[in-house]
Amino acid sequence: MAEKNWLITLSGDRSINLVKKDIEAIGFHVHQTLKDIGCITGSANETVAKKVRQISGIADLSEDPGEFNIGPPNSPVTW
Repeated sequence: MAEKNWLITLSGDRSINLVKKDIEAIGFHVHQTLKDIGCITGSANETVAKKVRQISGIADLSEDPGEFNIGPPNSPVTW
């Protein structure tokens, strides 16, 4: 199963370091730990992602949308 990039939003119920330890233990590959905004980025397959959703302290797990362009100011279409 192919790995995807994911964004994890923390609930604030547990420290980011404890959550990071737990998700790494089940196979999630952490790329960045963003303490100031309570997020972790990384990669995993769908099976691991389902397990990550069950970990205490995680509010949301979403697939990373990748890069996007919002266009110049006053442009009619931004997406």
